Amino acid sequence: MFSPWQAVIRVHDEVRHKAALDLRSRTGGADATARARTIWGAPGPRWFTPDDPIWQVHANASMFLGGLRALLLQALHPVAMAGVAQNSTYREDPWGRLQQISTFISMTTYGPVPDAERLMARVTKVHSMITGVAPNGRHYTASDPDLLLWVHCAEIDSFLDAYRRFGHADPLDADRYVAQAARAAEGIGVPAAPRSEAELTDVLASYRPLLEAGPDALDVLTYLRRPAGLDRTGLLGYAALFNGALASLPPYARALFGIEWGSARSATALRVGDSGVTAVRWMLNDPLVADDRLTHEQLSPAGTAR
Repeated sequence: MFSPWQAVIRVHDEVRHKAALDLRSRTGGADATARARTIWGAPGPRWFTPDDPIWQVHANASMFLGGLRALLLQALHPVAMAGVAQNSTYREDPWGRLQQISTFISMTTYGPVPDAERLMARVTKVHSMITGVAPNGRHYTASDPDLLLWVHCAEIDSFLDAYRRFGHADPLDADRYVAQAARAAEGIGVPAAPRSEAELTDVLASYRPLLEAGPDALDVLTYLRRPAGLDRTGLLGYAALFNGALASLPPYARALFGIEWGSARSATALRVGDSGVTAVRWMLNDPLVADDRLTHEQLSPAGTAR
C-alpha cells in the first residue's frame, strides 16, 4: 500500500517523466536517446570537459530561453533574415529545424572531435549551396562571412545573457566561454570569431546601423509568439520562455520590434521567464531522461583533447 505522500511523489514523477519525454522528442527527435549516445556516450577525444565554461552554459536549462532570444536578435539583420525566410523550414518543420540546431551545438560541445569536425564540414557544404536575393537587392550566400559572424555573435551573446539571468548557477569565465565558442564557429567559416566578451560586444555594436525589423523579422516575431504543435500546457510553458526572451533582449532590439514595455512589465516578464526555465530544469532532471546525457567523464583521462 502506498501512503498518501508516496502517491503524491509517484504522480509527481509520472507527470515530470511525461513532460520530459515530450521535451526530449521535440528537441532531440524520435531517436533522441540514440542520438544522445552518439554524442555523450561515444568514445574519443573531446575539445571540452565538464569544467569548461562552454559545457556549463550549454548544459544549463537557460539555453532554451537563450535560443529564443538568439532567434529574435538574429532576425533583425535583414539579409540574414532573408536567408532564413527564403530557405529555412522553420514554418513547415519547426521542431526538425530545432533538432538540427540542437544537434550541432551538442556535438561540437560534447561530442568526439572527429564527429564534430565531420558535422561542421557538412554544415559548411550546405551553407555554400544556399543563395538568394534579399528584399534590399543584396545577393547573398549562407556562407557569407559577414552573415555568419552576425548569427554567431547574436547566438553566443544570447546564451551568455540567459545563463547569467536564468541559469541559477555559479558565475563563469565569460571570456573563456566566448573563446571556446569560437572553435565551432570558425569551423563553419565564421571569420575572426570574438575571443573575449569585450570583442563580442564590439562586434555586435558594429552591426547596429544595419539592423531593422522588416516584414520578415516581424513575421518571425509573430510566429515565435505561438509556434505550431504545442498543446495548451505546452503553450503556457513556452509563453513563459518567450516573454522572458523578449524582456532580455537589448533595449535597441526591443525598440526595433516596437516593444515598448516599462520597467515594471519587463521585470515581470523576466520573472515569468525564470519560472519557465525552472520548469525546463525540472523536466531535464527526470532520472530517465538525464541518463541520456552520459558524459565522457566515464572515459579515461586520455579521452579529452586540449
